[in-house]
Parts: sequence; structure tokens; C-alpha cells
Amino acid sequence: MKHNSQIDYWIDLADYDIDVARLMLKGGKFLYVGFMCHQVIEKMLKALYVAVTQDRPPMTHNLTVLSRKSNVYNKLSSEQKDLLDTLEPLNIEARYPTYKEQLMQSLTDKRTASILHRTEDLMIWIKEQLLKK
Repeated sequence: MKHNSQIDYWIDLADYDIDVARLMLKGGKFLYVGFMCHQVIEKMLKALYVAVTQDRPPMTHNLTVLSRKSNVYNKLSSEQKDLLDTLEPLNIEARYPTYKEQLMQSLTDKRTASILHRTEDLMIWIKEQLLKK
């Protein structure tokens, strides 16, 4: 991976956010675990975008769009794509009261821990892709 302060910036933010997600899980704040997991993958994909294009990442929160623009979507496993689909609504819907109650009911301790674990795995995988750049 080429040293680039923009890449480092996005990775540092993602590393911080994964720590926050872990703390939120311990504290039982499941809605915010999901939100932070989305943030982690978004930031890692933005780091990858910078590595691939040498340009600033697009101003989007859409994980599928970011993965496609980073030329990595077709390399993702079906499980990784499923995770993107799981995380996608946790970014926007977690911010609005209408959806919060519904989301909080679906985010059990077990499901949220699984989302966090899968996010950690995808984060590592994206870091491995960065090393190839």
C-alpha cells in the first residue's frame, strides 16, 4: 500500500469507530453498534477508494456504491455482500425516531454481536486489499 495521509485518515477513523462499537456492545447500546459498524465499513471503503483512484472519495454513505467505485464489489463473498445489505439501513434509519423502535427490537444481543464480528472480519479483509495496492 502506498503511504497516503488520506488513506491513513480513513483507516484511523475506522479503527476508532470499531472500538466505539465494541464499547457500545458491552453497554447494551445495540442500535449504535449497528450504526458504528456501518461507519467502520464506510470509512474503510473510502480508504480503499482513495488507494484505487488517488482521488477524494464520493460523498455517499451507500456501501454498495462505495464498494463498486472502489472496484472491490465483485471480489466480495456473498456473506460480505449480505453484511453490506444488513448495515445499509443502520446508517440512516438509526437516526430517525420512526425507525429506531423497530430497529431496536430487531437488534438482539446475539444478532448485534454477530454484526460486529462480521464487520471486524470485513474490516480486516479490506485492510488486506489495501496492502495489495
